[in-house]
Amino acid sequence: MKAFQFVEWQKPAELREVEVPEPGPGQVLIKIGGAGACHSDLHIMEAPADTPLPLPFTLGHENAGWVEELGAGATGFAVGDPVLVYGPWGCGTCGNCRVGMENYCQDPGQNKPGGLGRDGGMADYMVVPSTRFLIPLGTLDPREAAPLSDAALTSYHAVKRSTHLLGPGSTAVVIGAGGLGQMAIQVLKALSAAATVVAVDTSPAKLETAKTMGADEALVSGDDAVQRVKDITRGQGANLVLDMVGAKPTLEMAAQISRVLGHVTIVGLGGGALPVNFHSPAKECSVASPYWGSIPELMEVVSLAQAGKIRMLVEQFPLERAGEAYHLLHDGEIKGRAVITPNG
Repeated sequence: MKAFQFVEWQKPAELREVEVPEPGPGQVLIKIGGAGACHSDLHIMEAPADTPLPLPFTLGHENAGWVEELGAGATGFAVGDPVLVYGPWGCGTCGNCRVGMENYCQDPGQNKPGGLGRDGGMADYMVVPSTRFLIPLGTLDPREAAPLSDAALTSYHAVKRSTHLLGPGSTAVVIGAGGLGQMAIQVLKALSAAATVVAVDTSPAKLETAKTMGADEALVSGDDAVQRVKDITRGQGANLVLDMVGAKPTLEMAAQISRVLGHVTIVGLGGGALPVNFHSPAKECSVASPYWGSIPELMEVVSLAQAGKIRMLVEQFPLERAGEAYHLLHDGEIKGRAVITPNG
């Protein structure tokens, strides 16, 4: 079969011929419907050669498809079932894994997700280590649902941890209105309908999309946006700032619009650093950088999608055009999420 693999550090991934994998005991072979292309993949491809990940491996850590074959002892699903694949693969036995937080597995040697160190879903088939990583999709199309496993889950977890701050009169600012930002806006509306949601981006087109996703205000990034947030919040700052970019300018903005006892949550991997001192961010403002989300949270995400509360703008690409999808992603030309569809 064909697989889109990362072969050499600081080089583009390439389409290669590989063997169809066979599921071992307890494992599951998935026929891939969709595999999301993520900015995280670009960061890995640009990483230095001493990054501790074994090469080569197949990209694709946002995956959905159909159960193709169950390994010995694997139960709970039948061949043909449409499923979403939970991305972080932990040890399954530590305290965090036992409550579904395999994204925070306490055995770092075990936590290598498919597509980020192990073979992922940009191929006709992929092997998933256990049925505990599979979430039933019901009537959702795997080609459309693949981004739920990261773009939606990461945004959902980032919002959910702060919902106690988002009552009537509160304000949440989403910096970066790309795929993750668009999802964060929808999740905010689904979980915290009373909050005013402000989207900030450098792209007018993405800000227009943010409005269609439910943003109450859409601001072009810069000093005027900072002042507008302060005006909206009567000088207090935002209760929650979600930085979906993580670059130096966006983090500086996050600090400027932070609120006393608020939250600044860094989701993006833009390589910036947040300046922290006695005066910035605001007093007792908590700063966090969450990673993915838990298995129970992914089940909640799927429920929201099934109810039509959240949706991802998806651009589909056949496996042969995976390289093109990443070029477009790098250049900011993807409106929502690029999804590679190996099986049409």
